[in-house]
Amino acid sequence: MPMERDSPSTLVTEVRAGIATIQLNRPAQLNALSESVLDALQRQLDELAAEPSLRCVIVAASGRAFCAGHDLEEMRRTATLEYYQSLFARCSRVMQSIRSLPVPVIARVQGIATAAGCQLVGSCDLAIASEEARFAVSGINVGLFCSTPAVALSRNVSTKRAFDMLVTGKFIDAATALDWGLINEVVPAALLDAATDRKAAEIAAKSPAAIRHGKAMFYRQQVLRWRRPTRWPARSWLEI
Repeated sequence: MPMERDSPSTLVTEVRAGIATIQLNRPAQLNALSESVLDALQRQLDELAAEPSLRCVIVAASGRAFCAGHDLEEMRRTATLEYYQSLFARCSRVMQSIRSLPVPVIARVQGIATAAGCQLVGSCDLAIASEEARFAVSGINVGLFCSTPAVALSRNVSTKRAFDMLVTGKFIDAATALDWGLINEVVPAALLDAATDRKAAEIAAKSPAAIRHGKAMFYRQQVLRWRRPTRWPARSWLEI
């Protein structure tokens, strides 16, 4: 499949041997999720979802930060409830599209991932980070509670750890993120690309049908709840 580019100033996508790499490309803005980035991401994810030869997706970023969350300067220019509701809905759709993509998605995290950037890591199926990476849901530091990042965060780490991060805005390092379950692996910065490519190739080498059906099943079963039978067997609990 040839290399594709969508909004080169903000997003670059390359597909080789069934493995797509989507790279956020706003290093000067710490790869903040502007409206144009969200729109480009959504278009790219929709295109990839329909590609039968796709085996795996890597979400990466250029520069020293993975993603600093929403573009606060852009948000301040249109400070209305309607705008914020629309923006967060668009962001949530992008995150849900990552989760519903039929193939595994790996976050390759080379630097800080804050607020919606941390949500992006949590929304990916797997995450490999550099030792230099740090993570936070730091909206509380500017008077905002990271409500939508809280969803992805709390599905990856324990309730009390997630809540602590949300109400303090504190950063955790890559080793802590690994211990808490937010990421899968930590490697030296010089080995990050190789480690991520190796994981993607490992996935791509498996049965495509098994991977696609397996990912769909994995997330379906997570939302199922155990239900007590309407009638228990007519035996004493002492006999069980």
